[in-house]
Amino acid sequence: MTELADGVVYSRSGLTYQAQTLEKRGLVTRTPSSDDERSITVTITEEGRAVLTGVFPGHVAILHDLLFAALSRSDIETLADILTRARDHMRQAPPRSAEPRRRKKTAGTDQAR
Repeated sequence: MTELADGVVYSRSGLTYQAQTLEKRGLVTRTPSSDDERSITVTITEEGRAVLTGVFPGHVAILHDLLFAALSRSDIETLADILTRARDHMRQAPPRSAEPRRRKKTAGTDQAR
């Protein structure tokens, strides 16, 4: 889960919430990792694959119509280059979930840094 969250530049807690939601719908399973007892492995189910198979063609068609149809091949290659560099830059920064949490002020104490 941590590797997935870091790879898609998403908070670990946010990804955990999304995985729980998908698991409740039967679209993924979450199991303890066989390599690391602290880790969780997320696996798409057959039902999850069926949903993707049904949704993906429409998603691709919408992207084509709304974004790519107005662009030349050169524009698309330039956009891909820009987005790849932006993604790589975001992946270099530690994820927000890796930052220490700030403690809330309580009466008579200072907030931890």
